[in-house]
Amino acid sequence: MGEDRKVANTLFDELQGNRTLADDHLLHIDLMETVDELPTKIKTISCTINQLAENTKLIARETFKQKNLKAYDE
Repeated sequence: MGEDRKVANTLFDELQGNRTLADDHLLHIDLMETVDELPTKIKTISCTINQLAENTKLIARETFKQKNLKAYDE
């Protein structure tokens, strides 16, 4: 979500999945932040393939909204 930490955290908290990770969970979504030019993992969730599909739709929809709102602000 670019530089907007609040929007990224809010969106990540809306994603479907398990916040407690187990070794048998293969699909993960990570909330990342760049610190000193290096990627750093902030939060992780594991999810099923169906949850991943729904999460991807939500991320795409929110990204589209954010990018379009910024275009109107400029």
